[in-house]
Amino acid sequence: MKKKKKEIVNAQIVKEGFEDITKKSNGFINEFKVFIARGNVIDLAVGVIIGNAFSKIVTSLTNNILMPLVGIVIGGFDFTNLSYTFKVWHKTVELKYGIFLQNTVDFLITAFCIFIVIKIMNQIFAKKEAASKEKEAAPKKEEIILLEEIRDLLKENQKTK
Repeated sequence: MKKKKKEIVNAQIVKEGFEDITKKSNGFINEFKVFIARGNVIDLAVGVIIGNAFSKIVTSLTNNILMPLVGIVIGGFDFTNLSYTFKVWHKTVELKYGIFLQNTVDFLITAFCIFIVIKIMNQIFAKKEAASKEKEAAPKKEEIILLEEIRDLLKENQKTK
């Protein structure tokens, strides 16, 4: 008899523990749903998509406009074809450093474009913040000051009653 009571008590403890875990996991799932529904994740997804498109534009700018001009200035050759070939243990290995140079230039151009975009955005936001600070710093009219004083006096009178 004591054994059955003990088993029932143990079963209840296990059941309660399972319910707690279920509640916690539901809480976790609900918390995840809230996290996904928040604007931050959606903004991040949009940023990644726009970044990918922006990367394609910069790569096209680099490959089709800038690098041919740089090639003309340097001597009229294509950077992507630059490589060094050597033999190691009867095998031929090719180091394609031209592609690396191309990717480095792509990165620098992308970084520069992002820098310009952020600089423009900072200027726009700085102007908006300055305008809002000017509105906040505007002196109050005399009538508003008098009304605020009357309001404060009325509050004091209600507290003393």
